[in-house]
Order: sequence, then C-alpha cells, then structure tokens
Amino acid sequence: MATLIDRNGLRPDTWHVFEGDAGAVAPYADLLLPLDEWRERAAVWGARPGRIGILLSPADDPAAIAADLARFALVAVRFPSFADGRGYSTARLLRERHGWRGELRAVGDVLRDQLFLLARCGFDSFALREDQDPQAALAAFDDFSVRYQSGADEPLPLFRRRGAAVSA
Repeated sequence: MATLIDRNGLRPDTWHVFEGDAGAVAPYADLLLPLDEWRERAAVWGARPGRIGILLSPADDPAAIAADLARFALVAVRFPSFADGRGYSTARLLRERHGWRGELRAVGDVLRDQLFLLARCGFDSFALREDQDPQAALAAFDDFSVRYQSGADEPLPLFRRRGAAVSA
C-alpha cells in the first residue's frame, strides 16, 4: 500500500480503488472510481451513500468530468511512470480551467523528486511509490524558497509580486 502524504505530514488513506466488483464494496466506503466506470454507471454510483472520487489516467481528458466535479470528494491522477508528465497538465487544467478546489491527489509512480512541482501544479496529496521514504519526501516541499513562475499555488510570477510589494 502506498504511503499518503500532504504538506502537513503523513495521512491515513480511507479511499478504496474500485477493482471491478461492485458487490465487494462496502456501502459507506470512500470509493475511487476509474473514469470509464463512472461514465458507464454514474447514476448508480451517484446514488450510493459513501463518498465518491474519480481516478484519471494520463490519456483521460479532465473536461470529461468537468460537469460532474461537484459530485466528487477527490480527484486522483495516475502517474504510470515518473517520466509521464501528462498528469501535471491534467492538474493545471482541473484547477485553472475547470475550477476544482477539492483534494487533488497524485498516485502511481510518485517520487520525492516530483513533489515540489506536483504541488506547484495543484496537487495537494500524494500517494508515494512503495520505495520512497515519506519523511525524506516531506522535505521536498521546501526544496526551493523562491518561485519565479506563477503556478496553482502562486498565481503571480515573482516580478509581479515584487512590483506589488514596492507599490504598497
């Protein structure tokens, strides 16, 4: 099982990834559904009493769930390989274009070296790969003290922030 962290430390993970057997799912369990499963049975899953989250794969278009975002308690984006960067774009689109303000989780091949940039793109929780040290990974959020570019966590680039501070 992957270790779940956020900027505050380790967290318990209450979410269960749907594996294809609806009968094996506890009625009030927090359930993470792949996009295809949600598309096929949204009415059934939407009527269930527990919390629902959506699991996006790299090729999934976040626009496909834009109209349903209010129904989810969590959006998770899978990184099948540390070299596959499509999830970064998915996060930015969800935050900036589609207005997602809920929990956005990176899952899969998530390494300590990626955490700072994942957070800049809008991720706020991270299911680390099994071989990653969670305590060492937490230090990644402080790797850089100054961010020059804008990001999901800082809407203005550094020159605009400095200009605003001087004029104030």
